[in-house]
Amino acid sequence: MKQDLLGLKELSADQIIHILDTAASMKELVKSQNKKAPHLQGKTVVNLFYENSTRTRLSFELAAKYMSANAANITASGSSVAKGETLIDTAETINAMGTDILVMRHSMSGAPHLLAPLVSASVVNAGDGMNEHPTQALLDMLTIKEHKGHIEGLKVAIIGDVYHSRVVRSNIYGLTKLGAEVSVGGPSTLMPMGIDKLGVKVYNTVHEAIMDADIVMGLRIQMERQKKGLFPSTREYFRFFGIDEQRLRLAKPDALVMHPGPVNRGVELSTSVIDGDRSVITDQVTSGVAVRMAVMYMLSRGGF
Repeated sequence: MKQDLLGLKELSADQIIHILDTAASMKELVKSQNKKAPHLQGKTVVNLFYENSTRTRLSFELAAKYMSANAANITASGSSVAKGETLIDTAETINAMGTDILVMRHSMSGAPHLLAPLVSASVVNAGDGMNEHPTQALLDMLTIKEHKGHIEGLKVAIIGDVYHSRVVRSNIYGLTKLGAEVSVGGPSTLMPMGIDKLGVKVYNTVHEAIMDADIVMGLRIQMERQKKGLFPSTREYFRFFGIDEQRLRLAKPDALVMHPGPVNRGVELSTSVIDGDRSVITDQVTSGVAVRMAVMYMLSRGGF
């Protein structure tokens, strides 16, 4: 029976650790001179993206090619979706072409969950609305584990647009299952009601959220949200919630700085923090390819 990766909410701590361990070995391949393995030889991976993406789509495509799979990309604007084809019809068409793994990003929460039971291909959620982005959280956890040696007991502060972020939800599910203490901070207009019920501490000031943190993670402020008046201006946002060197001093001296990307310099993080010696943002990108290799390989072998 085929398995999908729709979110970290559905996975156990043991399954998450298994993926991270597999990804750690894949990362060695990504860093090597010969980036070619036969793990997915003869398999077909299709990236179906209904939203714009550079990092995630390229990461999945390279992950598939590094493992010798046949990889194809489809964007909504350049497909029959633009002609009125429904999501289900598109997926069934792709499935009928012998697709083994269908990677999907969609603006509507729950879209991959709708699709998964209808196709024989394993479905990987590459971000659905404001719900989850499981591979992003997995690559974050892989990066943390490699730099800190463990996740259990670490204090992780996540700062920014928590309300609209699918990244934060997947990270909360994954990090808390592995024993981390998660705090979230940001403007009250960008903080969802009931987020504390997921087992996190909620703060409306950056100072409280970052205090003694082992990991400080910024979230992208989605500029399109500014038109809705959820915060006065990007300059005002940075003044009260941006992470600069002064605020970073509130975290532990060896705290890591992370961001899912793309970073709005001078909005979520200052340039000196982004390019500083505590930043592991570039390493997150490398981890992303390794995690996506691990996920697709494991799905092709029956699951986690």
